[in-house]
Amino acid sequence: MYVCICNAVTDHQIRQAAADGVSSLAELSERTGCSDCCGTCAPLAGEILAEAIEQVRPRAFPLPLALAA
Repeated sequence: MYVCICNAVTDHQIRQAAADGVSSLAELSERTGCSDCCGTCAPLAGEILAEAIEQVRPRAFPLPLALAA
């Protein structure tokens, strides 16, 4: 689906950018042009990017650590 109509950036391109190491909306904008025109797509693009980053680079400790008794 198109996320940024102004620059024809799709959700697939955003996910690919995350897989390629993009870690912020500013960097996504630099690489793809997403949200650098009118900015209407910024909230959705940021949400898709955050989800993609979580899938590509999961947290080091996804579960709480238990303290030894």
